[in-house]
Amino acid sequence: METVESNKEAVRRFNQEVIASWNEESFQALMHADFVNRSAPKGMDNGPQGMRYFFNEILRPALTDIKVTIHQQVAEADLVTTRKTISGRHTGTLLGITATGNDIQIEVIDIVRLENGKYIEHWGITTLPDLLANLSK
Repeated sequence: METVESNKEAVRRFNQEVIASWNEESFQALMHADFVNRSAPKGMDNGPQGMRYFFNEILRPALTDIKVTIHQQVAEADLVTTRKTISGRHTGTLLGITATGNDIQIEVIDIVRLENGKYIEHWGITTLPDLLANLSK
């Protein structure tokens, strides 16, 4: 049975094992087949493949030493809200911005709805657009 604590743990696992380390088995275990990313940019796949694409084709090639720091989690029923920082060294092209070699941080607040311990829906806001604007100056 799902509990608030087990849902928070699933989100912690996703952040560490999928975003920070890209563990395919963890991705499969934590991602529901019917997952919908409500914050996906227009034209981008908003299902599990879109998440895989973002992490493996956009984020990972651009950043080395990716780290996810969870600052706070608040959970109720099947929802977990997380305030976190994704950081790393900008060593590859990030959405058209060539590598700077700088340490960068992306601040994120996201809400995940879980079903049977798996991500079924996601909403999020990030500082990625501001970061890209600053990097391109």
